[in-house]
Amino acid sequence: MIIDAHCDALLKMWANDASFESSPELQVNYKKWKSSSVKVQCFAIFVPDDVPEESQFRAALEMVDLFFEQIIKPYDDIKFISSKQDLLELDEHEKGAILTLEGCHPIGHDLTKLKTLIRLGVRAVGLTWNQANAVCDGIGEKRGAGLSAFGEEVIHLLNDEQIWTDVSHLSYQGFFDVMKLAKYPIASHSNAVAIAPHHRNLDDKQIEAMIQKDGWIGVTFVPYFLTDADQATISDVLRHVNYFIARGAENCLGLGSDFDGTDTFVKALYDHMDYNHFIQQLRSVLTDEIVSKISYQNFVNKFPRQRSS
Repeated sequence: MIIDAHCDALLKMWANDASFESSPELQVNYKKWKSSSVKVQCFAIFVPDDVPEESQFRAALEMVDLFFEQIIKPYDDIKFISSKQDLLELDEHEKGAILTLEGCHPIGHDLTKLKTLIRLGVRAVGLTWNQANAVCDGIGEKRGAGLSAFGEEVIHLLNDEQIWTDVSHLSYQGFFDVMKLAKYPIASHSNAVAIAPHHRNLDDKQIEAMIQKDGWIGVTFVPYFLTDADQATISDVLRHVNYFIARGAENCLGLGSDFDGTDTFVKALYDHMDYNHFIQQLRSVLTDEIVSKISYQNFVNKFPRQRSS
C-alpha cells in the first residue's frame, strides 16, 4: 500500500485538456493508478504564475471542478478523502483521492477564499510556490521574508480547521515562522539538502524542526532535488530516504512524487506503474516495518482531520 502526497495531474488536465482516464500525457491517470499499488493519491491545485491575478481564484475553482468531475464522479472505486476516518474506511478494491493547494497566491488577501477551498475539500495548503504572495515569501524570492500578518491568520485558520500547513516552496525564514505557529506541518515534496544542494530541499535544522513538531516529509522524485548528476536513479532516492532516517525522521517520512510536475524523470521511476519496483528496492535496504511507515502508515497516523464533517 502506497500513499503519494503530491502530483500535478490537475494542472495538466486544466492546461492541456488531458483526460484523466487514460491520457498518455499524464504520469497519474486512472488506468495507471488502478494497475499500481498506490492506494491514495493527493492532487494539487496549482495555478501557474502567468495566470492574471484577477483570474487565479477562478482557475483554482476550475481545477476543483475537474477533480470532482473527472477523478471522483466517474469511478465507483475512487473515493474522495476528507478525513482520517475516510482513509481507514477504504475498502480493499478502492482508491482514495485527496485535494491539496500548492501556493496561496489564488486567494490573494482574502481568507474567505481559503475557507471556500477548505469547504470544497482541500486538506493540505502549501503557503507559497517559489514567488512571494500575501502570506509569505517563496524560496525563489531574494528578499526571503517570513510570514506576514495575513500569513499568521492563514496558519491559525489551518490549525482551527485541522488542515496540514505545507512548507515545501517556502522561504527559509517563513519555514521557521511556520514551525512556531502550525500544529500540522508537512513538507509534501522536499528532499535533503545535504545530499542534493537544491534550495528547495531541507537542511538538518529544518529536518530537526519537522521531527520536533511531529511533522511529515514527502521524499520527491524530481531529479534535480535528488542529485547533481545528469541522470537520477532509484539509488539516489534511497540515499535521501536513508539520510532522513539517519537524522531521526523514521516516523515523519513518506512519499511525495511530484509526478506530472517535472519534465525530467528518475530512471525506472517514471509513473505509478513503477512504484512496485521502487518499493521492492526500499525493502532491499530497509525493514518491512520502516517501509510500511514510509509507504503509508506515517501519513495515515498524522492526517490532521479525524472525521468528515
